[in-house]
Amino acid sequence: QVQLVESGGGLVQAGGSLRLSCAVSGGIFSTYAMGWFRQTPGKEREFVAGISWSDYSRYNAESVKGRFTISRDNAKATVYLQMNSLKPEDTAVYHCAADRDGIVDMRLDDYDYWGQGTQVTVSS
Repeated sequence: QVQLVESGGGLVQAGGSLRLSCAVSGGIFSTYAMGWFRQTPGKEREFVAGISWSDYSRYNAESVKGRFTISRDNAKATVYLQMNSLKPEDTAVYHCAADRDGIVDMRLDDYDYWGQGTQVTVSS
């Protein structure tokens, strides 16, 4: 059984930074594309960033370009999201997800496994 566990969320002031981690167990992490999504109450979960299995391709949502960076460490079976210059509108529950086909996708339905999420709150 594949499990994804996020950590690193918390409360930060606007302009600050956080690094989220997502540890994956029970599967072949090195073959998965990984993504980060976020969700606020009453809204659909939205794509934030994604990385292919080989780290050859990375994609960011327009709203986080230049501020967030996704990376992976296959030896640790972990994917990271470095978030800089945080804004109040970045406040959300952040979820990581794994896609078995190894190709970065922005659609929720393409991902096979999901974590429970970690709360990020940015105060103004």
